Amino acid sequence: MNETIRKKQTIRRIKIWTSVVIVALIYIWAFSGMPKMEFKPSAVQAIKAIFSGLIHPDWDYFYDPEGEDLLRTLLETLCIAILGTFISSILCVPFAFWAARNMNKYRFISSSGKFVLSVIRVFPELILALLFIAAVGTGPFAGILALGFHSIGMLGKLFGESIEDMDFSSSEALKSCGANKIQTLWFAIVPQVMPSFVSFTLYRFELSVRAATILGIVGAGGIGAPLIFALQGHKWDRVGMILIGIIVMVTIIDYISSTIRKRIV
Repeated sequence: MNETIRKKQTIRRIKIWTSVVIVALIYIWAFSGMPKMEFKPSAVQAIKAIFSGLIHPDWDYFYDPEGEDLLRTLLETLCIAILGTFISSILCVPFAFWAARNMNKYRFISSSGKFVLSVIRVFPELILALLFIAAVGTGPFAGILALGFHSIGMLGKLFGESIEDMDFSSSEALKSCGANKIQTLWFAIVPQVMPSFVSFTLYRFELSVRAATILGIVGAGGIGAPLIFALQGHKWDRVGMILIGIIVMVTIIDYISSTIRKRIV
């Protein structure tokens, strides 16, 4: 008996060390092919200029009643994230029930739903933004569609997993009392999955805010466009003001969202 245990432990150690060696060799091979990193002479000056802009930001850009300013672009970025998350949180629900194994009698139905959600998640927000810009033109609407479409894949996956982990004892009890499918869905299934739905939606909203800050780089609205223009024009004080605004906005939203999620879950 002891000999059998020793053999199993030895085999397990061999597997672990073999995996470690393979991973180490992969990392060595990957880093050995990296080109030599060289800093340009202007790199130090650019870094100093960026930090100088953060320390001495352009406060006049914070609010300008006659033109584009930081508050307007941050508000536009926030609205893009809110509307994109709102659209995806509604449209992903049928996909979630489609992909949930315990909601479908046949396995191939749920498998096809999972495949569709995986395909949706393949495309990054920037690629989707470029596609929607070609369809609807530049502006915040393209950013909203890009975030909404991309978030369907992620929220649908998370919602589907939440449905699969659901306890069916309450729904079976309602069915035994004569409840129909709609009543069972509303009074047994929805109360169980709603806290997870809200928590996942808030988490996705946090990610959408971060994504919305860079969609403007390709013309999909938000703070990204003024940031790239300021970088190209070497207006480091304005770059610093924009970065400070993004940091403050994301920090506040993360704090509020995490507080709400802690109370829900």
